[in-house]
Amino acid sequence: MKDADPSTNEREFLLAALKDGARIDGRKFYDFRTLRLTFGAEYGAVEVQLGNTRVLAKVSCEVIRPYTDKPTEGFLMFNTELSPMASAAFEVGRQTDEEVLVSRLIEKAMRRSRALDTEGLCIVAGEKVWSIRVDIHFLDHDGNLVDAACIAAITALLHFRRPDVTVVGEDHTLEQRNPVPLSIHHIPICTTFAFFNNGERMVVDPTFLEEQVKEGDMTITLNVHKEVCALSKAGGIPMEIDQILQCTKIAVVKVAEITAQIQAALEADAKKR
Repeated sequence: MKDADPSTNEREFLLAALKDGARIDGRKFYDFRTLRLTFGAEYGAVEVQLGNTRVLAKVSCEVIRPYTDKPTEGFLMFNTELSPMASAAFEVGRQTDEEVLVSRLIEKAMRRSRALDTEGLCIVAGEKVWSIRVDIHFLDHDGNLVDAACIAAITALLHFRRPDVTVVGEDHTLEQRNPVPLSIHHIPICTTFAFFNNGERMVVDPTFLEEQVKEGDMTITLNVHKEVCALSKAGGIPMEIDQILQCTKIAVVKVAEITAQIQAALEADAKKR
């Protein structure tokens, strides 16, 4: 089932507001919606609410055998689930183009940027390594699933603790000691832009209605060190280099703000435990 397209009145009202320098939810062009982070009782469970978009991420781990050509590297896997709970446009057991795009972007942002130290997941070289799995469930879809999923995934990885392992001979035992955090090199954060009016107007963190009306979009993944981890632009209107540089400068500021909020939330949760 496809979501109903916005009516002519909705479309014209949104475009007229953007032309006048306003957004229909009251935000400025480069403002994110309110971000809320809620941690579960177990380590590695976090719910992210970005405006009315809600995403749940849960991290789990198991011991498996590594690839023969990479005997000291563990695994990091992502599983995204877009169910009808989030939107009527999604169906169980059938991947939409949006789900494929979201999963690929998360994969690029996290795994290819080497945010997680996979060599630190090795228990016995060539025999046993940790496999880290991140399940991302979309609960409510009100636009910008990519940014919400990226924040949920990296926050869950930062929050997660794996069991401590002792190796004796060829056997490994899970010790009843304090669990160990994962080794995270950096915190990649996605920032999505939507473009209107032939690229003359652009907004950060588009809502679902803005996504339906947009003429193009672009997602930039950065960390606080101003390193570009990934850049994705799937179709839409062409862009000038100056526009991409302007988007990058805006993203640098937003990434610093979100990273600080994530770290503050993790510190507050650690004090409660």
